[in-house]
Amino acid sequence: MTSAQLMHFSRRAALATAVLVALSGCATVSAPVTVADTVAKTPSLSTLNGLIASAGLTATLQSAGPFTLFAPTNDAFKAVPAKTMEDLAKHPEKLKDVLTYHVIAAKVMAKEVKNSNVKTVNGANVAVSKAGEFVTIENAVANPADIDATNGVVHIIDAVLIPPAK
Repeated sequence: MTSAQLMHFSRRAALATAVLVALSGCATVSAPVTVADTVAKTPSLSTLNGLIASAGLTATLQSAGPFTLFAPTNDAFKAVPAKTMEDLAKHPEKLKDVLTYHVIAAKVMAKEVKNSNVKTVNGANVAVSKAGEFVTIENAVANPADIDATNGVVHIIDAVLIPPAK
């Protein structure tokens, strides 16, 4: 082989290698995502993500489940009175009660919602209903609903639910 042929062959080999590397990067499969991971990767749920971590619930929401999480947005938490948020910050057991009031120990997709009361992980019941395409839980509307996770589903809601006093 002449040096010109060798150089041409080397360039072709380098080009082929580069193409294979680029294509293999495109072929990667995303890892399965749990309810906790879904919350963590959603920017509009960053407040909820921090509170879940503070309450020690991340590992629970990464476990087998199944879970339905009605996830309040950052804006929903901004609407909660500052005094209430300060109280939750001072009392981890109250924070855990509020957060688990947003969780059902079953995977409930929007199409499966029936107008009824459902027991939450907190132990209290919540009213869920469906009108057309809209799912509500208590006074909150789910939008979007049905963010599928490996261990359940997340419905993003526009209000923070406060459980009844025990």
